[in-house]
Order: sequence, then C-alpha cells, then structure tokens
Amino acid sequence: MASPAKKRKLNPDTKKGAAPATKGIQYFFAKQQQNGKTASSSTATPEPQQKGSQSEKSEEQLTDEELARKLQAEWDAEVQAAQPLAETGLPEVEEPKTSQSTPAPLSPLKPSVSSKVETANFKNTLSLSSVAAVEDQVTASIPLDESPLTFDPSKYIPQLQESWAAEGGKASYALLTRCFVLVSSTQSRIKIVDTLVNCLRLLIEGDPFSLLPAVWLATNAISPPYISMELGLGGSAISKALKQVCGLDNRALKAIYDRLGDPGDVAFEAKKKQSFTLRKPKPLTIKGVFESLVKIAKTQGQGSGDIKQRIVDRLLQDARGGEESRYIVRTLCQHLRIGAVKTTMLIALSRAFLLSKPPGADFPTRDPSELAKLKKEELAEIWARGEELVKASFARHPDYNDLIPVLLEIGISEELPIRCGLNLHIPLRPMLGSITRDLPEMLTKLQGRDFACEYKYDGQRAQVHCDADGKVSIFSRHLELMTDKYPDLVSLVPKIRGEDVQSFIMEGEVVAVDQTTGELKTFQTLANRARKDVAVGSITINVCLFAFDLMYLNGQPLLDRPFRERRDMLRSLFVEIPHHFTWVQSLDATSQDSEAVLSFFKSALEAKCEGIMVKILDNLPDVPYDDDQSAALELPDNQDEEDEAKPAKSRKGKSKATTDPPQPQKKSRRKPLLATYEPDKRLDSWLKVKKDYSTSLSSSETLDLIPIAAWHGQGRKSQWWSPFLLAVRNEDTGNLEAVCKCMSGFADAFYKANRAFYNPDASSDDGDGDGEAEGNNTLAKKPGYVEYYGPEPDVWFNPCEVWEVAFADVTVSPTYTAAIGMVFQDKGLSLRFPRFVRKREDKGVEEGSTSGFLAGLYRKQEAGPKGQVVMQKEQEGDIMEIDGDEEEE
Repeated sequence: MASPAKKRKLNPDTKKGAAPATKGIQYFFAKQQQNGKTASSSTATPEPQQKGSQSEKSEEQLTDEELARKLQAEWDAEVQAAQPLAETGLPEVEEPKTSQSTPAPLSPLKPSVSSKVETANFKNTLSLSSVAAVEDQVTASIPLDESPLTFDPSKYIPQLQESWAAEGGKASYALLTRCFVLVSSTQSRIKIVDTLVNCLRLLIEGDPFSLLPAVWLATNAISPPYISMELGLGGSAISKALKQVCGLDNRALKAIYDRLGDPGDVAFEAKKKQSFTLRKPKPLTIKGVFESLVKIAKTQGQGSGDIKQRIVDRLLQDARGGEESRYIVRTLCQHLRIGAVKTTMLIALSRAFLLSKPPGADFPTRDPSELAKLKKEELAEIWARGEELVKASFARHPDYNDLIPVLLEIGISEELPIRCGLNLHIPLRPMLGSITRDLPEMLTKLQGRDFACEYKYDGQRAQVHCDADGKVSIFSRHLELMTDKYPDLVSLVPKIRGEDVQSFIMEGEVVAVDQTTGELKTFQTLANRARKDVAVGSITINVCLFAFDLMYLNGQPLLDRPFRERRDMLRSLFVEIPHHFTWVQSLDATSQDSEAVLSFFKSALEAKCEGIMVKILDNLPDVPYDDDQSAALELPDNQDEEDEAKPAKSRKGKSKATTDPPQPQKKSRRKPLLATYEPDKRLDSWLKVKKDYSTSLSSSETLDLIPIAAWHGQGRKSQWWSPFLLAVRNEDTGNLEAVCKCMSGFADAFYKANRAFYNPDASSDDGDGDGEAEGNNTLAKKPGYVEYYGPEPDVWFNPCEVWEVAFADVTVSPTYTAAIGMVFQDKGLSLRFPRFVRKREDKGVEEGSTSGFLAGLYRKQEAGPKGQVVMQKEQEGDIMEIDGDEEEE
C-alpha cells in the first residue's frame, strides 16, 4: 500500500511538500461574482447589471430548500443542453438565452459545461434531491373517488402513460398509493368500492400487465394461501431500513413509535424528517414493488437476511414522499389497513370489467352513461349479476393468478365460472354455518324441512383432494396446505377409497383420538402435534378423520347436488376404518323432534364436542324462507324469548290490535334455503349450535383476572393498548402468573379510557428505584412478582384492577405460567377465546381468581359432564362445593 508521501508525489495537482488545496463553497461564489463583474464592465447598457443585482437579491431571500431546487434546475438544464437526449433520458429543456457579448454567469455549486468529457464526468456527480414533500402531481389530480358512472379513464390515461414512459411504461406505485390514501380516508363502503373500481379501470385500460400485481398488493398478499410465500421480515429489518434511509437513531425512532403505534405512520413521520438525499429516487412501479416482495419471500439460505435488508432499504429509499413510505411499510408488515378485503376487491373487479376492457379485447362492456339513467334497483341487479359470477369463480378457484388473466380475456361472462372452476389440488373456499343462540331458535328457523344434526367435533377442518394417480393434498379451513402435517391420513387414502372411486374432494374434521378406545381428545392435544416434516413412525398423537361431505367425484363437481345425495355417495363409496376414518355421528330429524334433538345435543357435549351442526337435507324451492324468523338474532340478549316469538309484536316492539286489517307482506329478498354446497357463503341452510352460544345449556363460568401488561394496537387500534396480558394469583407464592392475552369484548370508549389510565407519558419515574411512575399506573420494567416468559410487552402495568373474563375452554400452554406444576410439571394453563365482560369495581387485586381455581376448572373440564361431581368456586375467600346434579344458587 502506498504511503501518504508517495500519494502526494503521485498527485500532479499538488506541489511537492504542499498540502492538497481544498475548494470550499466560497470559491464558487467568488468565481460567480468575478464573472458578474466582467459581464457588467463589457456591457454597453446597465440593464444586465441591474438584473444581476436583482437576481442576487432574490437568491438571498430564498430558503435553503428553494435555493437548492433552483440551482438543481439550472444545473440540469445546462447539462441537458450539452448532452444528447438519448444519453440522458431526460426531457429536453430550453437553454436560457444569453447575450453573445455577455457570458452566462455560473450558478453556485454548478460547473461550466465546456466539453463532452466534463459532461460525462458530471453525469456521475452527486446532487441534492428533496424527498420530504415529493408527490406525483399527475396521480394526485385524478378524482379516483368519483362515481364510476361519471369517471372517464380516457381523460387521464394519456397523461399517465406519458409519465410512466420514463420507467418503461409500467404503472407507477404512486397511482396505487393515491388509491390507498383515498380508501383509508373514508368509512363509506360505497366510496371504497368506487375508488377501487376507478383505479382498476385505469390499469385495465392503461397498463393491463400491472393489474394483477396491483390486486395482490391491494389485498395485502403475494400468493394464494395454499402456496406458502411468507416475507419472513421482522420488525428489526424495517426499523433498520428507516434508520438508515431517514437518518434516525434508536431513540428517535422509538419515540415516534411510542407516539403513533403504527409502523406505517412511523415511516410517514420518519420520511418527513429526511430533507434531502444524494440520489434522486427512482420512481417505484406497481410491478416493481410486487416483484421485490416476491424476491424477499423466495430468498432463503445463507446471507438471505442481508439480501432482504437491501431490498427493503431500496424500497424505502425510492419511496417518494411520506404516503408511499407509509404503505410500503404497511405492506412489508402485511397489515395494509385499507379495507379492501376479499369481498370488496371481488366486487370492484366485477364492476371494473363491466365498464372497461384492455386494448385489443373484444368482450362487451356496459356504457356508464346508459347505466346512470337506470333506476337504483335496476342498477343494483346489473351489479349483482356480475358480482355473483366473479365471487362464485373465486370461491371455487381462489387464485388471482388464474382469475385476472381470464377476466382480461373474456370479461364478465357466464363462461367465467367454467374457466375458473373446481380443480383438484386447488382448494375451494369452504361453506360456513350461521350461528344460532339455542335449539328453540334453530327449530323455529327450519320449520317444514328435514334436516340432519351432526356432532361438531373439536378438531381441525380438513379438505382432502385425491386424483386418479393417487396424489393426495390436504388443506385447512383457511386453505393452507397441511399435507406434511398428516402423513398418516395420506397413507390412509388408498385404503378408504372404494373400487369405483378414481378422484375425489372430501371434507371432514381431523380429531385427536385414542385409537384403542376411540375416545376423543381436545383440540389442544391436536395442536401439540408437529406441523412440518412429520414422519409416520414418529407420530405420538393419533388422529381420526370424521368425513361429512363430498364435493367432487371422478371428475364431476357435486356442489349442485342436495346434501342428502352427497352424503349417501360419501357413505356408500368409501370404506370405514374404525378410529382412523369414519363418518360424523348424525341424526335425521324435523322441527317436531325437539326432544330427540335436545338429547342428541347433550350427547355431543358429553363426547367433548363443541356442539352440533344442523344441515338441510333436500332442496325445497317452494318453501320460502321468512326473514322475520331470523329477527331473533338481531334482538338484544336481554329480550324475553317468549316476546320474540309472539306474532302480535312488530319488529319495533309495538303491539298491533287484533282488529287491524291484514297487511300485505313485503316481498322477501331472501332466496329459498337449498341443500346445495355453496363455497364461501354463510347460509342458514347450515346452522351451528355450540355450547358457547347456547343460552340455556352453556356454563356461565368466568374468571376474575388481573391486567399486567399490553402491546401497542395495530390498525384502527394503533393509538390504544391491545391486546392485554392477564394473570391469575398464586396463593402460595403471592406472584401473578400470566394466563392469556385478551383482545375481544372491548368497546372504543373502553380503549380510550384505558389508554388514559395506563399512560406511560403521564409523568416520569418517581425516583425510588421501583420503576413505577406516579399517576400513570405503568411500570418501567417487569416487576419481580410477575411470572411470564413470552414475547416482551410494550408496557407493563401496575396491577391495580380486576377484569371479569369469559372463555370457551381451559387449555394446556407451554408459554403461560398459570397453574404450572399443578396439573403438568412443566406446562401451564391458558384460556381459549378469552372475552372481556366487565371491570370488577367491587374487587381488589387480592381477590382475583387463583391458579388453584384455574387448575380445578381444567380437571372438571377434562372429566366431562358425567364426571362433574365437585366444582370449586372461590367467592370472597369461601369455597363452595356443588354436586353435578344440583343447581347453583
């Protein structure tokens, strides 16, 4: 390596023994002033000098940012004049006119362009570029929230395409960001749909190749659920990028996060603090952002963390303005918060393709001006017809990668459900059941129909696909691929398939069982089973598949067949293997068989099931479904059920005189209940009655828990605490043992009051060393009397309240410490589906529920209803013993 002396000797611009000369900003200003004097002395008239003095005076009045912008514009103009357009790729700029006798004065920080060599060197020179307030003015002026019937994409597409031309003709991310901003600023579902429709139409007509990436980005995903593509980014990667790009330190970034709570809002504020960059950001495109996310998801192996970090850094560097930064970060966090859920996006797609088509397509569209003349009911019918086609197609084939290309080719057509129909190894979205509060309500709804009652097992819903070659795929309720989790079921398929069965799609419930006795085990047991790379020989938790439906057989969809027919085919064409593969326990009944149904429901609870499912057996199109029969679902819980059933009461509760003439019944918009399989729909042709919902048979057990910590809320709750960490008391040690997180049952008013009550910014530490701040009910660190070893909360509470919490079941947990050692030596207990009920103002922390009581609830639950002999309930220090056959006072 050369020594410093040799370096100086090799430098031709430096004299021997002299230090290298440095040129400061004064050098350039002095040169400018010298040129200005020369110009004034060689000019016959004093006008240029006056103008020069006025120009210098105006520059002195400019702010730093305005001066930088002005200098950059002059610099770019001069470089552009000296360099061919093909080399720079910049638009032509007219060179300022100057007198032949007066050389143009040089702006400060701007070299003169006198040769191609200087121009080439200048091309790589770093320049200041303001990014704090950068915004795409082209997209900002487009009224995306206008009604689609008056919005004309052709007015804006030429200007958009001109601005996109610099980036290869691809649609800019600024357009999608503009859509996100407008959608997030309104609560109106109509406005949200209209904005999405207009944005999609611009892409359909202006850049069809960016439509698919835009749909994925707007739905906060990069692939369908059954294709595992996770970004695998933690909060540290985004924080590191924000610190590097925006020049923040840990303390400044944390202060912003504690104030705002939402990562996207933090990025917005951080970007505002970044005044200038040394490189002009390259505008993001919709396709480019999507491809970056896909690259992040696919990057694995050694060094993948650094590669992902560089991609995140570049996305945030190129984001123009705060809004693009906000939504880039929210996309990276996979929490976009724009309200464009699946249903909304499908509605927007159907309306967009009814009004627009890509260049060169020949499918018919509707004229917006003609639709605007229709009555509201007629327009709604046209919209609904297209929406039903798109929704049905997506429910049977839930993949935008297949749906969007077909829409671009044929538009909204009856052919769409055929082109995007049911396929093997692509899961269809499951049919869902409506909730009923109790058995009487269910029997009232299904009057005049035959139905089947089935056990609702406490397991995992599974959709099993098998083709003619014997390939098996198993999908969860949320369409996630879980074939590797159940190799025992995969090996079971050849044994249960009958001789006439070549291919099928079957649905059932996977339940953990004792394969010797057939006894059902809890969902918690099933959850402890390994999820990946499970070998058949290493399985310790055995399962049984309880089949209940057949949707596809030998290349033919069965969705339009009635349930009775589908069930008969399932039971006749497949082979039962006890404790491995069988049918759900069922009972066929009518609304007159109330005692038999009640007995069946009780037997389901005794078998450790969640309740029962009730399904219509046959299609009865002539039997209408009365809306009024479902009105009970909308009535307050404290309404008397007898009053709900009285015909003399109207919906508003006003009595009607018996002498009133009969009023004509309003035509119902509800279709008759059919027994077909309707993917992705929650209909009353399937009803579920669970012990949690039942008002007459469910237990009323609750726990009095103590809030000890919380996390920053996400999305709408970003300004509040949510979820909360709750604990029980250990009477022996006096410690508080964490039992669960709770984020259900709270109202907005509660969140606001709670955030004010537990406010770490209310005051500083009182200085006594205990970490507690006076008046804010929060602690600076976890207190020694709290036992919790899970993810660190954002704030610790000073335990001073008791909350009553309802729940579905007590479960075993390796994370929570409640009752550890009382039931299992190395595992604690937790609560399934905890739900806040109320604050117990009448109780102090020392009166909260204990870990011993929680352990007793778990033992009672595991014993089942028949073994429920003794229940310990703590109330004001007393223990009350209740026999299972007696009623609690």
